[in-house]
Amino acid sequence: MRLIVNFGNAFALRYSMDKQFIIAISFLLGWAGHAQVEEQPMDSTAEKMIIIEGDSIIENAIALKEVYVFGALKFSDYDSKLKYYILRRKTLKVYPYAKMAAERLVALNDSITKIKKQRHRRRYTKEVQRFIEDEFSAELKKLTRTEGQILVKLIHRQTGSTAFALVKELRSGWRAFWYNATAKMFDITLKEEFHPESVHEDYQIEDILQRAFAADRLQPQESVLNFDYATLTDKWSKKAIKK
Repeated sequence: MRLIVNFGNAFALRYSMDKQFIIAISFLLGWAGHAQVEEQPMDSTAEKMIIIEGDSIIENAIALKEVYVFGALKFSDYDSKLKYYILRRKTLKVYPYAKMAAERLVALNDSITKIKKQRHRRRYTKEVQRFIEDEFSAELKKLTRTEGQILVKLIHRQTGSTAFALVKELRSGWRAFWYNATAKMFDITLKEEFHPESVHEDYQIEDILQRAFAADRLQPQESVLNFDYATLTDKWSKKAIKK
């Protein structure tokens, strides 16, 4: 068990996001379902029969997920506390969009691989784009500049690719360049990456997510990036103590 200590470090600035940026992000969003797992009663041999997606597996024990014991949040001053809670509010707001982006990417790639003709692929991609824009543009327009930048970081956390790279792959290099140039007008870059191991604010975002997952406030989705949350917590906690 590890004691989790966090410190705030994020400013909230209110700006409206440009329509082009909204289209770029909304193109990546979608839905995904999950399979149900049915559990059979214990038999006379006291062994566990678990049915997982149609497969029968005999187990004497069930492996449990690692559980974190979160400590109380501590802050050096009021401003740090305020910044953290503002960052938390914004992160909780935009995370569902990043989660949907990852799910949509998987679904889109699976569908495209089954379409042989290039022109049919382009037609399918455009149809998906129009549908998603109509569904999510209204919500994305409500995001502030800082919320938009957090969303870009979380898309990288969820997919392993920047929003710029995803748009470039799914649309064209020119459109990706244009979206990025437009976003920069609002201090938003679609090339932004998520680095909790070196950027304290990114670690705070990860900590906010882990706490929300544990509290069932958000649906968990593991990051595809290579980092260990517990190790990062130790690292940032030691840095805070040295200060």
